[in-house]
Amino acid sequence: RVLPDVAALARAPLDRVLKLWEGLGYYTRARQLHRAARQICREHAGVFPRDFAAVLGLPGIGRYTAGAICSLAFNQPAPVLDGNVTRVLARVFGIRDLVTRAPTQRRLWALAEALVRAAARGAEAVPAADAHDWRARRVAECPCGALNEALMELGATVCTPRQPRCEACPLAPWCVARVRGWTARLPCQARRPATRRRRVLVFVGARRGRWLVRRRPDHGVNAGLWEFPSLEVASGAAPRAAARRLFGAGVAAARPWLKLRHSITTSRIAVEVFRVDFASLGPVRVPDARWVSRRGLAALAFTAVHRRVADRLLAGETA
Repeated sequence: RVLPDVAALARAPLDRVLKLWEGLGYYTRARQLHRAARQICREHAGVFPRDFAAVLGLPGIGRYTAGAICSLAFNQPAPVLDGNVTRVLARVFGIRDLVTRAPTQRRLWALAEALVRAAARGAEAVPAADAHDWRARRVAECPCGALNEALMELGATVCTPRQPRCEACPLAPWCVARVRGWTARLPCQARRPATRRRRVLVFVGARRGRWLVRRRPDHGVNAGLWEFPSLEVASGAAPRAAARRLFGAGVAAARPWLKLRHSITTSRIAVEVFRVDFASLGPVRVPDARWVSRRGLAALAFTAVHRRVADRLLAGETA
């Protein structure tokens, strides 16, 4: 409703887009959507391109997403290969190599492409008697999209990572993994990295009804979002010493306030929030920081954990 079309998204300031996206995570996607909208308006007169190469050239769109768009929206014989499709193909064709290896990826993409091209060629073979069956009409009208959608859905609901429902699978008679008893072992994947335990200290400084916040750099994790000054430290680090590293020697006290938990990919983060008292009313020298009012605190786009802290402040909670 706020940004109803590509042109509206392209015109919107990035900060506005990030604020609307706040809380969803994966903020890189919001930036890429914004960049893609501007590119569509600049290079394609505001109309989403239909050509596979042009779609692939949009920011944030890789081969899988381009294939999904071109096959589902435009019925083009473009393959898709996500985790679900990878699992289906690895089991059906009995692929026992590590699926993340480049040669295996090339083989999987080639199989996916062969299947979607076969679907395009076979669309005319749908019997006329099936014309009243919506599924048959879907195959006849959009065979490429139907094939790709079916592969993804099959992997999500039937050919699942654990306890696959082989008895309900339409591909069971041709599945090499099922016939040879390899289903539990395929697809072959690398071990996930071990979970890291991390500790982050967040410091909330207040002065005359305003709070000190800073903007993250324009590149890297959570680029361009706002946060309270914070620091990742070792498990035994002293909070007041960490506060002085951030603010200099003008820290009078760092009082414990909140303890939060946060998880991202393979990290489990213990977040400790402190209320900071400054020794004087002089300037606080923190790069890219500024003092904001309640209105600013509500309007800025914060990272997930820091939005939780900001909401507590806006609700009037104190240490």
